[in-house]
Amino acid sequence: MARKLSILVPVYNEVATIEQVVHRVGAVRFPIAIEIIVVDDGSSDGSREALRPLAEADLIKLIVHPVNRGKGAAVQTALKHGTGDIVVIQDADLELDPRDLLTLLEPILSGEAQICYGSRFLNGVPWSIRRRPTYWANRILNALSNLLNGIKITDFNTCYKMMTTRVMSRLTITQSGFAMEPEITGKIARLGYRIVERPVWYQPRAAGDGKKIRFADLFKYLLAMVHYRFFWSDDDSGGVGVPSVKPDLASV
Repeated sequence: MARKLSILVPVYNEVATIEQVVHRVGAVRFPIAIEIIVVDDGSSDGSREALRPLAEADLIKLIVHPVNRGKGAAVQTALKHGTGDIVVIQDADLELDPRDLLTLLEPILSGEAQICYGSRFLNGVPWSIRRRPTYWANRILNALSNLLNGIKITDFNTCYKMMTTRVMSRLTITQSGFAMEPEITGKIARLGYRIVERPVWYQPRAAGDGKKIRFADLFKYLLAMVHYRFFWSDDDSGGVGVPSVKPDLASV
Protein backbone atom coordinates (compact mmCIF):
# COMPACT_ATOMS: atom_id res chain seq x y z
CA MET A 1 0.00 0.00 0.00
CA ALA A 2 1.29 3.46 -0.92
CA ARG A 3 2.13 5.59 2.10
CA LYS A 4 1.83 9.35 2.45
CA LEU A 5 3.03 11.81 5.09
CA SER A 6 1.01 14.92 5.94
CA ILE A 7 3.26 17.65 7.34
CA LEU A 8 1.20 20.20 9.27
CA VAL A 9 2.67 23.69 9.65
CA PRO A 10 0.87 26.17 11.93
CA VAL A 11 2.06 29.74 11.28
CA TYR A 12 1.62 32.90 13.28
CA ASN A 13 3.83 35.90 12.45
CA GLU A 14 6.82 33.94 11.13
CA VAL A 15 7.60 35.92 7.98
CA ALA A 16 11.34 35.79 8.70
CA THR A 17 11.50 31.99 8.53
CA ILE A 18 8.42 30.41 6.98
CA GLU A 19 9.61 30.39 3.37
CA GLN A 20 12.91 28.81 4.41
CA VAL A 21 11.09 26.18 6.46
CA VAL A 22 8.87 25.20 3.52
CA HIS A 23 11.86 24.91 1.19
CA ARG A 24 13.83 22.90 3.76
CA VAL A 25 10.96 20.46 4.16
CA GLY A 26 10.54 20.24 0.40
CA ALA A 27 14.24 19.50 -0.08
CA VAL A 28 14.14 16.38 2.11
CA ARG A 29 14.17 13.18 0.07
CA PHE A 30 11.36 11.26 1.72
CA PRO A 31 10.86 7.60 0.77
CA ILE A 32 7.10 8.18 0.52
CA ALA A 33 4.84 10.89 -0.86
CA ILE A 34 4.32 14.00 1.25
CA GLU A 35 2.03 16.99 1.44
CA ILE A 36 2.76 20.23 3.28
CA ILE A 37 -0.35 21.79 4.79
CA VAL A 38 0.18 25.31 6.11
CA VAL A 39 -2.37 27.13 8.25
CA ASP A 40 -1.77 30.85 8.60
CA ASP A 41 -3.30 31.60 11.98
CA GLY A 42 -4.20 35.27 11.60
CA SER A 43 -0.69 36.56 10.92
CA SER A 44 -0.24 40.32 10.67
CA ASP A 45 3.46 40.53 9.74
CA GLY A 46 3.31 39.53 6.08
CA SER A 47 3.52 35.76 6.60
CA ARG A 48 0.31 35.20 4.66
CA GLU A 49 1.58 37.22 1.71
CA ALA A 50 4.85 35.26 1.75
CA LEU A 51 2.93 31.99 1.70
CA ARG A 52 0.64 32.72 -1.25
CA PRO A 53 3.35 32.28 -3.96
CA LEU A 54 4.28 28.94 -2.39
CA ALA A 55 0.65 27.85 -2.60
CA GLU A 56 0.34 29.07 -6.18
CA ALA A 57 3.42 26.99 -7.05
CA ASP A 58 1.73 23.93 -5.49
CA LEU A 59 4.47 23.58 -2.90
CA ILE A 60 1.94 23.79 -0.07
CA LYS A 61 -1.75 23.67 0.69
CA LEU A 62 -2.59 26.99 2.34
CA ILE A 63 -5.51 27.52 4.69
CA VAL A 64 -6.10 30.88 6.35
CA HIS A 65 -7.60 31.73 9.73
CA PRO A 66 -8.94 35.31 9.51
CA VAL A 67 -8.05 35.83 13.19
CA ASN A 68 -5.50 34.26 15.49
CA ARG A 69 -6.98 31.21 17.23
CA GLY A 70 -3.93 29.41 18.63
CA LYS A 71 -1.49 26.68 17.62
CA GLY A 72 -3.81 23.85 18.61
CA ALA A 73 -6.64 25.33 16.55
CA ALA A 74 -4.33 25.67 13.55
CA VAL A 75 -3.29 22.02 13.85
CA GLN A 76 -6.93 20.97 14.07
CA THR A 77 -7.66 22.85 10.85
CA ALA A 78 -4.65 21.33 9.09
CA LEU A 79 -5.73 17.83 10.09
CA LYS A 80 -9.08 18.34 8.36
CA HIS A 81 -7.25 18.95 5.08
CA GLY A 82 -4.68 16.16 5.34
CA THR A 83 -4.87 13.07 3.15
CA GLY A 84 -1.86 11.13 4.42
CA ASP A 85 -1.89 7.98 6.55
CA ILE A 86 1.00 9.39 8.65
CA VAL A 87 1.05 12.86 10.17
CA VAL A 88 3.58 15.16 11.85
CA ILE A 89 3.66 18.76 13.03
CA GLN A 90 6.38 21.11 11.78
CA ASP A 91 6.88 24.49 13.44
CA ALA A 92 7.37 27.53 11.23
CA ASP A 93 10.67 28.51 12.85
CA LEU A 94 14.16 27.07 12.47
CA GLU A 95 14.54 25.39 15.88
CA LEU A 96 14.36 21.90 14.35
CA ASP A 97 15.81 20.35 11.21
CA PRO A 98 13.26 18.78 8.82
CA ARG A 99 15.86 16.22 7.75
CA ASP A 100 15.28 14.57 11.14
CA LEU A 101 11.77 13.66 10.00
CA LEU A 102 13.39 10.80 8.10
CA THR A 103 14.64 9.36 11.39
CA LEU A 104 11.14 9.56 12.90
CA LEU A 105 9.59 7.96 9.85
CA GLU A 106 11.73 4.82 9.99
CA PRO A 107 10.10 3.04 12.98
CA ILE A 108 6.63 3.80 11.63
CA LEU A 109 7.32 2.53 8.13
CA SER A 110 9.03 -0.58 9.52
CA GLY A 111 6.05 -1.34 11.74
CA GLU A 112 8.10 -0.98 14.93
CA ALA A 113 5.80 1.74 16.25
CA GLN A 114 2.75 3.82 15.44
CA ILE A 115 4.08 6.90 17.26
CA CYS A 116 7.56 8.41 17.20
CA TYR A 117 8.61 11.59 19.04
CA GLY A 118 11.65 13.58 18.04
CA SER A 119 13.44 14.19 21.34
CA ARG A 120 15.57 17.31 21.75
CA PHE A 121 17.14 15.90 24.92
CA LEU A 122 17.70 12.19 24.26
CA ASN A 123 21.42 12.30 23.48
CA GLY A 124 22.59 14.90 25.97
CA VAL A 125 22.19 18.65 26.02
CA PRO A 126 24.94 21.28 25.63
CA TRP A 127 25.42 23.92 28.31
CA SER A 128 24.17 26.65 25.94
CA ILE A 129 20.74 25.03 26.10
CA ARG A 130 20.82 23.84 29.72
CA ARG A 131 21.36 27.38 30.99
CA ARG A 132 18.04 28.53 29.53
CA PRO A 133 14.99 28.71 31.86
CA THR A 134 12.85 27.13 29.14
CA TYR A 135 15.04 24.01 29.25
CA TRP A 136 14.40 23.51 32.97
CA ALA A 137 10.71 24.24 32.54
CA ASN A 138 10.64 21.51 29.89
CA ARG A 139 12.45 19.05 32.14
CA ILE A 140 10.12 19.67 35.10
CA LEU A 141 6.97 19.43 32.99
CA ASN A 142 8.26 16.30 31.27
CA ALA A 143 8.96 14.61 34.62
CA LEU A 144 5.46 15.48 35.81
CA SER A 145 3.92 14.19 32.58
CA ASN A 146 5.81 10.90 32.95
CA LEU A 147 4.68 10.56 36.55
CA LEU A 148 1.02 11.30 35.84
CA ASN A 149 0.80 9.21 32.70
CA GLY A 150 2.92 6.26 33.79
CA ILE A 151 5.30 6.58 30.86
CA LYS A 152 9.02 7.20 30.43
CA ILE A 153 9.98 9.56 27.64
CA THR A 154 12.44 12.45 27.52
CA ASP A 155 10.57 15.16 25.59
CA PHE A 156 6.76 15.24 25.69
CA ASN A 157 6.79 18.90 24.59
CA THR A 158 8.59 18.34 21.31
CA CYS A 159 6.98 19.74 18.17
CA TYR A 160 8.00 16.61 16.27
CA LYS A 161 5.26 14.15 17.18
CA MET A 162 4.83 11.76 14.26
CA MET A 163 2.13 9.11 14.25
CA THR A 164 -0.28 7.25 12.03
CA THR A 165 -3.41 9.14 11.08
CA ARG A 166 -5.42 6.35 12.70
CA VAL A 167 -3.87 7.13 16.07
CA MET A 168 -4.22 10.90 15.60
CA SER A 169 -7.90 10.51 14.73
CA ARG A 170 -8.49 8.83 18.10
CA LEU A 171 -6.95 11.77 19.97
CA THR A 172 -9.35 14.42 18.64
CA ILE A 173 -7.41 17.49 19.75
CA THR A 174 -9.60 20.03 21.56
CA GLN A 175 -7.07 22.51 22.96
CA SER A 176 -6.68 25.66 20.88
CA GLY A 177 -3.33 26.77 22.27
CA PHE A 178 -0.05 25.26 23.43
CA ALA A 179 -1.87 22.99 25.90
CA MET A 180 -2.45 20.66 22.95
CA GLU A 181 1.01 19.23 23.77
CA PRO A 182 0.08 17.67 27.14
CA GLU A 183 -3.32 16.82 25.65
CA ILE A 184 -1.75 14.70 22.90
CA THR A 185 0.65 12.85 25.19
CA GLY A 186 -1.95 12.39 27.92
CA LYS A 187 -4.46 10.88 25.53
CA ILE A 188 -1.84 8.63 23.94
CA ALA A 189 -0.97 7.30 27.38
CA ARG A 190 -4.61 6.77 28.33
CA LEU A 191 -5.21 4.86 25.10
CA GLY A 192 -2.25 2.59 25.83
CA TYR A 193 -0.11 3.34 22.79
CA ARG A 194 3.68 3.08 23.03
CA ILE A 195 5.78 6.13 22.22
CA VAL A 196 9.24 5.55 20.78
CA GLU A 197 11.74 8.41 20.62
CA ARG A 198 14.55 9.35 18.28
CA PRO A 199 17.06 12.18 18.87
CA VAL A 200 16.70 15.35 16.80
CA TRP A 201 18.86 18.43 16.30
CA TYR A 202 17.67 21.45 18.26
CA GLN A 203 18.62 25.13 18.28
CA PRO A 204 16.28 27.09 20.58
CA ARG A 205 15.35 30.69 19.99
CA ALA A 206 14.49 33.35 22.54
CA ALA A 207 11.40 35.53 22.91
CA GLY A 208 13.25 38.33 21.15
CA ASP A 209 13.66 36.07 18.13
CA GLY A 210 9.95 35.32 17.95
CA LYS A 211 9.46 32.58 20.55
CA LYS A 212 5.73 32.59 21.36
CA ILE A 213 5.34 30.39 24.41
CA ARG A 214 5.36 32.25 27.75
CA PHE A 215 5.71 31.40 31.44
CA ALA A 216 1.93 31.77 31.85
CA ASP A 217 1.52 28.73 29.60
CA LEU A 218 3.02 26.65 32.41
CA PHE A 219 -0.25 26.82 34.33
CA LYS A 220 -2.30 25.87 31.27
CA TYR A 221 -0.01 22.88 30.80
CA LEU A 222 -0.51 21.77 34.40
CA LEU A 223 -4.29 22.06 34.12
CA ALA A 224 -4.27 20.07 30.89
CA MET A 225 -2.07 17.35 32.36
CA VAL A 226 -4.44 16.81 35.25
CA HIS A 227 -7.53 17.02 33.05
CA TYR A 228 -6.43 14.44 30.48
CA ARG A 229 -5.01 12.12 33.10
CA PHE A 230 -8.03 11.99 35.38
CA PHE A 231 -11.08 13.34 33.54
CA TRP A 232 -10.80 12.24 29.89
CA SER A 233 -12.00 8.93 28.52
CA ASP A 234 -11.93 7.46 25.05
CA ASP A 235 -15.53 6.40 25.69
CA ASP A 236 -16.58 10.02 25.12
CA SER A 237 -17.15 9.51 21.39
CA GLY A 238 -13.44 9.18 20.78
CA GLY A 239 -12.87 12.47 22.54
CA VAL A 240 -15.48 14.50 20.67
CA GLY A 241 -17.16 16.95 22.98
CA VAL A 242 -14.65 16.53 25.81
CA PRO A 243 -14.50 19.92 27.52
CA SER A 244 -11.14 21.54 27.03
CA VAL A 245 -9.17 23.24 29.74
CA LYS A 246 -10.01 26.93 29.31
CA PRO A 247 -9.28 27.49 25.59
CA ASP A 248 -6.15 29.53 24.87
CA LEU A 249 -7.10 32.12 22.28
CA ALA A 250 -3.87 34.05 22.67
CA SER A 251 -1.08 34.15 20.16
CA VAL A 252 0.41 30.90 18.98
